Amino acid sequence: MATHGPSYGLSADIAKKQAAKYDHELERQVRLWMGEVLGEPFPDAGFQEAMKDGTLLCNLANKLEPGSVKKIKTSKVPFMQMENISQFLQAAERYGLKRTDLFQTVDLYEGKGMNAVLDCLIALASQAKTKGVVTQTNPGVKVAAKNERNFSEEVLNQGKMEISLQYGSNKGATQSGMTAPGTYRHL
Repeated sequence: MATHGPSYGLSADIAKKQAAKYDHELERQVRLWMGEVLGEPFPDAGFQEAMKDGTLLCNLANKLEPGSVKKIKTSKVPFMQMENISQFLQAAERYGLKRTDLFQTVDLYEGKGMNAVLDCLIALASQAKTKGVVTQTNPGVKVAAKNERNFSEEVLNQGKMEISLQYGSNKGATQSGMTAPGTYRHL
C-alpha cells in the first residue's frame, strides 16, 4: 500500500511560500506612505498587529475621503475589530478600488494573507495619486486616465475600405507548388 505523505504539512508549506513572496521593501514604503497621509508616523508594532483592529485603516480612509467611515469602533472584541476592517474595505471600493484589489477581512485579522493586504494598500496609494493626493513616498503606480478618441465619419469610412490582415487576406498568395503532407520533395 502506497503512502502519500503527511497531509498536515500542506498549510505550513503554503505559509512558507507566501512568506518567501512577501516584499518587505514594499511594506516599508506603504508604512511611510500611510504615515504621510495620516500625518503621524506608522506605529512601531508589526505591520499586521498595527492594523489588526482596523482603526488605522479607517482613519486612513477618512483622511483620503472625509466621512467615508462613519463610526470607528474602539472595542477590543474581535467581531468589532473585523467590522472596522470591513468598513475600510467598503470605503476603499467606493474610493475607486476594484473588488479584485481588495483583501478578505480574515487575511488581515488572522495575518495569513498579508500579501493581499499589501497589494490592496498599494492599489489604494495608486488611486489616491490619481485623485491628487501628493506624498513624498509613492509605493503605487499612477493609474492611467481615460483616453477617448473621436474620429470623423470620413476617417471611419476609410477604415472600412481597407482589408485587414486579421481577416485572412494573404495578398494573392496561393498554395500552388506545395507538396501533399507525407510525400517527398524531389530536388
